[in-house]
Amino acid sequence: MLGGARVVFWATLVITFVIAEMPPDKAPQLFSWDKAEHFTAFYVLSCMAIMAYPRTSLLVAGLWLSLFGATIELVQALPFIHRDCDIKDWIADVIGIASSFAPAIFYQWRRFVFSGID
Repeated sequence: MLGGARVVFWATLVITFVIAEMPPDKAPQLFSWDKAEHFTAFYVLSCMAIMAYPRTSLLVAGLWLSLFGATIELVQALPFIHRDCDIKDWIADVIGIASSFAPAIFYQWRRFVFSGID
């Protein structure tokens, strides 16, 4: 089961990168606001990472996904890509990651705090 989740996660990661580097007029759009697309992409990727790598620390997964978002922006800064590098896009990525991980972090915190209470 984990193998399938990992294949889907990595395929989605590659597709996300390809779409992010496509010319804007050729890239598919879900929303008219670019930041909403970044948030949604990284929210979904983060949910998939939790399912594909359940034993991985959320902090580690979040850092890797954040680095992936930064990489997308750095590649977009290359002149021959014809895209715009925008730190606000990366911030939307990080907010998507944090929003995805928030319920899991809250659940872990709650289990830790209330573990001794019957």
